[in-house]
Amino acid sequence: MRCPFCKENNDKVIDSRESTDAFVIRRRRECLACGRRITTYERIEETPLRVVKKDGSRTPFERRRILIGLMKACEKRPVSADILEDITAKIEEHISERYDREVPSRVIGNLIMRELRKVDQVAYVRFASVYRDFKDVEDFEQVAGELRRKKPTTKKAPKRAAKKPAKRKAAKKKGGRKPRTDGDAPAS
Repeated sequence: MRCPFCKENNDKVIDSRESTDAFVIRRRRECLACGRRITTYERIEETPLRVVKKDGSRTPFERRRILIGLMKACEKRPVSADILEDITAKIEEHISERYDREVPSRVIGNLIMRELRKVDQVAYVRFASVYRDFKDVEDFEQVAGELRRKKPTTKKAPKRAAKKPAKRKAAKKKGGRKPRTDGDAPAS
């Protein structure tokens, strides 16, 4: 494997692990020339899946293109690379389970939008603006309206019961301090 940093073709595998679904092997490699480490993924190459574009043309399915699209949509957003990798894997798995030879590009786009909506609404709007080919501000307003009407269906952690505030002891009658009220806050 050629090192992406120093371009030498001399590395060793440090660690190998199967993914949870056992379809992918993750390998950590160390370049023997520069010492930098990289991660590679090994997967079985099956019958090539083709993407049917809007105009009817067909191109090979490339997982990397989904990841690049997600990265562009999430640029400067608080979304980790691990989350983007998970979304890409989820979409790829969905497609490989349901399509043998060809998948319409609209299916891929809709899957990406569904996942982005759960993760980051700004990234969702960014992706939608390119995917749906927005022409003017009304297109953005329409998507923003959809987001306001339908909140994403993400699983939230159950809420814990709020702790009751501790009761303050009553002030002593002689020389004791009165409990502070909002109007008694010290001036800064």
